[in-house]
Amino acid sequence: MIVNQWVPSAHHGDAVGDYALRVRDVLRDWGHDSDVFAMDVDAALGMDVRSWEEPEARAGDVTIFHFATASPMSAAFGTMPGTRVLQYHNVTPARFFAPFDAGLARVAARGRAELAALADRVDWAVAVSDYNRQELESLGFRRTSVLPIFLNLDRLTQAPRVPSLDWMLQDGLANILFVGRIAPNKRIEDHIRLAEHYMRYVDAFYRFIFVGRYDVVPGYYESIRSMVATYQMQPDRFWFTGPVSDRELAAYYRNAHVYVSLSEHEGFCVPLVEAMAMDVPVLAYADTAVPETLGGAGVSFRPKDLEWAAELVGGLIYDEPFRQGVLAGQRKRVRDFGRDRVEPELRQLLETVTS
Repeated sequence: MIVNQWVPSAHHGDAVGDYALRVRDVLRDWGHDSDVFAMDVDAALGMDVRSWEEPEARAGDVTIFHFATASPMSAAFGTMPGTRVLQYHNVTPARFFAPFDAGLARVAARGRAELAALADRVDWAVAVSDYNRQELESLGFRRTSVLPIFLNLDRLTQAPRVPSLDWMLQDGLANILFVGRIAPNKRIEDHIRLAEHYMRYVDAFYRFIFVGRYDVVPGYYESIRSMVATYQMQPDRFWFTGPVSDRELAAYYRNAHVYVSLSEHEGFCVPLVEAMAMDVPVLAYADTAVPETLGGAGVSFRPKDLEWAAELVGGLIYDEPFRQGVLAGQRKRVRDFGRDRVEPELRQLLETVTS
């Protein structure tokens, strides 16, 4: 059987593209013909991802379309021969982008409209979380299920060390880490407010590290840097790294004392699992799919009381029994994302959509 996958963009380190490649490898191991096709492909992935303009892109007995943004692929997918399976990774609501970039807000709104238009054009719709699945149902998708995401955690847990970066990060400051793009739904401004509370009530020896692209919404990034100046905080205590290699990302996780997420919209949130796999205690605001991803592990809180969050950060760094208890729970949760737990559900999905 030919089981192909479509992704609008395939970039190195992108969670959706990496996930599609892992699914492809599993499908090939099972004896299926399988390829990943994309509109936009990084040169580094040229041997792994093919152009969707190739005739073979429409030759699948089953085609899985990974939906996360508006693209010309949406309309084309609705006319595909064979069995059509949509896998929904979530679209950030336009309201988060509107104050900073009208163009991105329009793209987000168009993405939601394109998703809704596919409701009666797919044979099955799967989501990486039940939060996403419920959204599919609300848009009129009738046959839905959850397929847990495949994660390549070995790329971090087995990554070689970066001695120079280790040396820079092991200077006595507490490293408070966030991984992801600097975008309005991530509520990076709340990290700055958290830092002010942490400095005032817990400890002055801290460093907030933000690993990920900061050029997605330039106006938003500029507002974050302005906040640091307005609060008269030391700018060298806030690192914005931009994109990094897997090796460097692993170094940031290894040297983190705590991982913090204050996001107000997540369809899954891969970095939460990465942090748990790297034995970093997690503190997260409990909104959208975050509680589901944590599955009772880590420390989550709601409402968003940042003074309380600052105390929790201090506890996760300096209260060793508390920290070790949290880490023990996280180690158990990470097992739920192993290949042996996810493969049977992928096999069941294929059997269901082809029966």
